[in-house]
Amino acid sequence: MSVFASLVENLADLLQPLFGASATAAAIILFTMCVRLAVHPLSRAAARGQKARTRLAPRLAELRKKHAKNPERLQKAVMELHREEKVSPLAGCLPSLLQAPAFFLMFHLFSSGRMAGHSLFAAPLGDHYADALADGGAFGPAGLVYLVLFAIVAAVATYNYRRARRQPLAVPADPAQPGAGVTAAMGRYLPLLSFATLLSVAAVPLAAALYIVTSTTWTAVERAFLYRDMPAAGALVTPA
Repeated sequence: MSVFASLVENLADLLQPLFGASATAAAIILFTMCVRLAVHPLSRAAARGQKARTRLAPRLAELRKKHAKNPERLQKAVMELHREEKVSPLAGCLPSLLQAPAFFLMFHLFSSGRMAGHSLFAAPLGDHYADALADGGAFGPAGLVYLVLFAIVAAVATYNYRRARRQPLAVPADPAQPGAGVTAAMGRYLPLLSFATLLSVAAVPLAAALYIVTSTTWTAVERAFLYRDMPAAGALVTPA
């Protein structure tokens, strides 16, 4: 924790001439971008895996149909296909897993009060949205900082939702298979989870909220670039 605190403080010192009292907030944003840049190669690998799974969707549908009455054989055949095509089902989880330690460090660092006194304009980095509401209300000096963050998150969530609705599932559900309805429902409603970020921003300290907002925005831009050639929903050719 002390090493992490020193890193943020050193970044803040470097940014002090440019950002003044908000230098620590700027350091958090810069730190977040460095974390995301470090895991970008894994994000590229995850994108390649997603595209490969989408490309393999018709073959997976054939396997589900062929081994519908033998789940063990189906699982083995799917694993063999992934191994043959060098596709990892877990590749998409790695970028998020590697970011988690940085987020929790940010959360605990400012929750502990160790870096008290730092702020983003009128909003202390260790405070929560509830503190801003108690000190001036939603349109007070601190409340306005949160309103800007909420607006950014809402815009990014709306973009993510629309983009997710346009893209197909990596493995389209076969209506004849058990659980297909659950899979289809998840495909419809999972994109709505993007809006849950609004609750996260309101619940965590402002420092952690800055990390969330910066990382979420980076993700939206990154995915727009990495998945720009993904087919639209309904464009997959399924076997007859």
